[in-house]
Amino acid sequence: MTDRLLQCVEARTDDLVALTADLIRFPTVNPPGEAYRPCAEFIAARLKKRGFGVELIRGEGTPGDNDRYPRVNVVARFDGRSPGPTVHFNSHIDVVEAGEGWTVDPFAGVVKDGRVYGRGACDMKGGLAASIIAVEAFMQAYPDFPGAIEISGTVDEESGGFGGVAYLAGKGYFSKPKVDHVIIPEPLNKDRICLGHRGVWWAEIETLGEIAHGSMPFLGDNAVRHMGAVLAAFEADLFPALDRKQTSMPVVPEGARRSTMNINSIHGGQTEDFRPGLPSPNVPDSCRLTIDRRFLLEEKLDEVKREVIDILDGLKRDRRKFDYRIRDVMEVQPTMTERDAPVVKAVADGIMQVFEREPEYVISPGTYDQKHVARIGHLFDCIAYGPGILDLAHRPDEWVGIEDMVQSAKVMAIGMNVLLRSGRS
Repeated sequence: MTDRLLQCVEARTDDLVALTADLIRFPTVNPPGEAYRPCAEFIAARLKKRGFGVELIRGEGTPGDNDRYPRVNVVARFDGRSPGPTVHFNSHIDVVEAGEGWTVDPFAGVVKDGRVYGRGACDMKGGLAASIIAVEAFMQAYPDFPGAIEISGTVDEESGGFGGVAYLAGKGYFSKPKVDHVIIPEPLNKDRICLGHRGVWWAEIETLGEIAHGSMPFLGDNAVRHMGAVLAAFEADLFPALDRKQTSMPVVPEGARRSTMNINSIHGGQTEDFRPGLPSPNVPDSCRLTIDRRFLLEEKLDEVKREVIDILDGLKRDRRKFDYRIRDVMEVQPTMTERDAPVVKAVADGIMQVFEREPEYVISPGTYDQKHVARIGHLFDCIAYGPGILDLAHRPDEWVGIEDMVQSAKVMAIGMNVLLRSGRS
């Protein structure tokens, strides 16, 4: 029924590879937010040539936005020949730092052995390229389609998405009646549909002390030792309790079907800026700990916070001179789109046709920009689907398979056909 559409995708394989490599060559590293504008302008120029109306939108006033590193997003829209729903493909253009251990140039877009290598190849410039190719193929196969198609390249997903999807959602870009269905081509494997993600609470805990001379620590109060007591209490009481919590959400990998907490960072006492000299002999009067707590659909956020605060309050009661401050950094509720939602069924139809098997329905262990579409845009017909293997994200020699991208583009194209043309041939 969709042979013509799939042939249009297949014919664009070389273009898909070239587009992916071109996107990788923009070193859109976050932080600090390098090359956002030229990457957004590149996407805008391509889509404008295809007849899209294009906007470049800066997330002014969002974290990290400044004249040197402007948070520039691109949103493109093509209206069909008659009224109908709008399908929106959203991809983030920012990538994490390359790090060490690469055997290829991380920003060269190297093509070899059926793969495209580079930072962001998997997460998620391969997905962005696949969605663009899918849209262009669909428009060629069915030029009289009803409704509208949107494509966005947004920033800062790796640091929370506040300058990208959150900012745009606040401006109405991810809400009805402007948009009806959203597909985010994150790398969750080509035969999986990701329905949502666990919740997250980031917080900074600071233990307080009193500065004194390091040769007479008894005259001060050591904030680092107080933080040691916090860590010991977490190990004894909190981590075992979290490990006992299980979810009915189909989170992958299986270890993420429990509640988890990561210690992101700890800073206390003498800073490292004394190197290569010697530290000053002070008793530290402050120690800061950042936590990354991932929680389940079955948990309430206030209960998640209470578990930590109860431990801190217990130490304040029982430990001499213990005092603390706690500051929320980010909080996001878990989200899970229903399996009978239109966008889920449309993409499932594509997976069935391309792979001849039912999709696996999963939940991401970490959050992505679906959180902002749901909580700010109040749009719940949203999933993540795209090429790439999640385990490769953020690693050295990151890659995306060419055949995986082609097959995912076919699935996306079929999904558009179902959503905009009710699956007609």
